[in-house]
Amino acid sequence: MEMILTGSVNLDAQEAKTYGLVSAVFPPEKLVEEAIKTAGKIANKGAVSVQMAKEAVNQAYELSLSSGLHFERRLFQATFATKDQKEGMSAFAEKRKPNFVHE
Repeated sequence: MEMILTGSVNLDAQEAKTYGLVSAVFPPEKLVEEAIKTAGKIANKGAVSVQMAKEAVNQAYELSLSSGLHFERRLFQATFATKDQKEGMSAFAEKRKPNFVHE
């Protein structure tokens, strides 16, 4: 609120992290390496679930809390029709790494 009302937006990277505007701060020479690590973590998840999660977050900006929760619940329920959901649950129960097929 302070930034909006005062127009004070001259932040360094650490301040932006403190305010929750960025999730991580890295030195410039490590930036690409860290971005690739994060992309790798995302790529190892089920693609359908990642897409649904991204859609839920994006819709949260446009919907009321009630509508957003309803939307999220419908997406969650839809995951149960995917092969990746079944694989993820099986892998969890069997204490092994999942082998997602992105379906």
